[in-house]
Order: sequence, then structure tokens, then C-alpha cells
Amino acid sequence: MERRDKINYYLDIAETVLERGTCLRRKFGCVIIKNDEVISTGYVGAPRGRKNCCDLGYCARENLNIPRGERYEMCRSVHAEQNAIISAARKDLIDSTLYLVGREAKTGKYVENARPCILCKRFIINAGIKDVVIRNTKNDYEVIDVNEWINNDESLEGVFGY
Repeated sequence: MERRDKINYYLDIAETVLERGTCLRRKFGCVIIKNDEVISTGYVGAPRGRKNCCDLGYCARENLNIPRGERYEMCRSVHAEQNAIISAARKDLIDSTLYLVGREAKTGKYVENARPCILCKRFIINAGIKDVVIRNTKNDYEVIDVNEWINNDESLEGVFGY
């Protein structure tokens, strides 16, 4: 039996985590790893105690036809990356790797060109996370050096979306 490579193993964990997601548009899951240990996990869901979109039966952003990557203040949910970061101590996050997987809620297909939103990028930068690994297919992924986000600040250019 061929053993699963370590990066896809961690992405498989993140993909399992996304199944807890409550968003009606996209389900994201992530796992943060440091020194081959799981530091924390996160999935998309409303803040603790509030109703999730899946319980309400609608997505406010979808009802308002808000494009992907824009107007996240209209979203009820806390993103997977944010939930994982706030569940861990910063000292454990420094130089860690965040593994991220997204699936379309309606089709189950992997989210094309998946990326953390501009706000999640800020959380990731401030948390001291070194790399972000994003699944594109069941076996293919890309690795992003977080320093690229620091050195190429899209917020200065007014870039929206993905």
C-alpha cells in the first residue's frame, strides 16, 4: 500500500473539518500544523450562540447577489481560518502552516482559485503563520509563502474578490 504524502494527509484532515461548515454557499475547513502536530482546526460557521445560515435556510450575501470575495461584513459566519486562529495561542502559530480546503456547498466541487479573503489574510499575517497550502484537486495543491501577502499588499490597490 502506498502511503499518502504528508501535505495531502493534512489537507485530508482539513477536508474532513469542512464537513462541519454551516455556510450555504461554500464550505471551508482548515487545520494549522506546526512541527507535525495539529495546533487547531476551523470551519465556517456563525459566532457561538447565533443561528447558522443552514438553520435559517438562507444566505444574506446570496440574497443580495454579493459577488465572491466582497462585502464580508454582510456574512453571518466566521471563516475557517479565523476560527482556527482564535482557537490557538499565538506562540503556537508562529512559523506554522495553515492547510485550507474549500468545497461548493451545492455541488461538492472544490472551490476554484480558492484563497483566504483579504480579512483572513490579515489574521494569518498577524498570527505569524509562515505558509498556506490550498487544495485545488484531491491530489494537487499550491503553497503560498505568507511573505508574498506582506510584500504585495492588494489593499493599497483597491483589489476586491479573488
